[in-house]
Order: sequence, then structure tokens, then C-alpha cells
Amino acid sequence: MLSGVAIQMGVTIYLFVKLGKWLDAKYNPGGKAGLIIFTLLGVGVSLYVVLKQLNKINED
Repeated sequence: MLSGVAIQMGVTIYLFVKLGKWLDAKYNPGGKAGLIIFTLLGVGVSLYVVLKQLNKINED
């Protein structure tokens, strides 16, 4: 049931990193603020989703 958690976390973080890079390239050339913010946001979102899935499994 939890076999896809690592892949899901990896894809989520990867997409947030790509978004941060794109935003930096478009609105902040040479800066890395968007990359850092969206990477951390991606880690937080992926952990939140995993914890929600674990709580759902524990309730069943």
C-alpha cells in the first residue's frame, strides 16, 4: 500500500523544484529565492500528503 510513497514524494518535490526554477528564470534572473522557497514548499506538501495517507491507513 505504501510502495509508491517514495515515487510520489519524489515527483512532488521535482515538480515544485521545476516551478521554482521557472519562476526564478522568468521573474528573478540570477536569483535562487524561488527555487529555495518552492523546494521547501514541495517537501512540506509531500510530507503532508504522506502523513494524511498514513492516518487514513491507521483509521481503517
